[in-house]
Amino acid sequence: MEIINNGIGTNEGGYTKIERWDDERTQKLAHHYSEIIKLLGEDVQREGLEKTPLRVAKAMQFLMQGYHMDPHAILNSAKFKEDYSQMVIVKDIELYSMCEHHMIPFYGKAHVAYIPNGYITGLSKIARVVEAFARRMQVQERLTMQIRDCIQENLQPEGVAVVIEAGHMCMQMRGIQKQNSVTTTSAFTGVFLDDSRTRQEFMHLIGVKLH
Repeated sequence: MEIINNGIGTNEGGYTKIERWDDERTQKLAHHYSEIIKLLGEDVQREGLEKTPLRVAKAMQFLMQGYHMDPHAILNSAKFKEDYSQMVIVKDIELYSMCEHHMIPFYGKAHVAYIPNGYITGLSKIARVVEAFARRMQVQERLTMQIRDCIQENLQPEGVAVVIEAGHMCMQMRGIQKQNSVTTTSAFTGVFLDDSRTRQEFMHLIGVKLH
């Protein structure tokens, strides 16, 4: 895990919000974004844009923080022995990611299920695993499989199911410009692959139809 050596704390609603970033990386990113703005034909010195390169540099580090998160360590930090063998589902996990082809966001929700085989994990850890893989340059297909494989490898359950529904801004604001299209991807292991009734139960519980 990288050590971030700078930050600003603000008090909001009775708690302190701390934003951290790496100074050297921030300055390098800000320089390049300044050059990009110039190449696009804008005046980076005008009032509205003067601090934009620095803001974008900090924002991109936040959006890409998944590179500095270890999803395997996240799962293993709350791994417990438990004699429970029914389906565990965490659905409607919000996700925001960045399409690696155009660096334009895609966003949506993930539904994740597993059937324990002696071990469970904290429910919030499933959502954190989704976040760790999503906050990177991604394609939705790979993201779906990475979440599945991480849970399968670390918990060794009877099976894992992952479904992601997402809207891609590269389709909505450029290219084909279809505003209401949603892309659905799925990935399964174990009993979710071998037993159609188990898979159908999962799909019914999350309210998604795969065509």
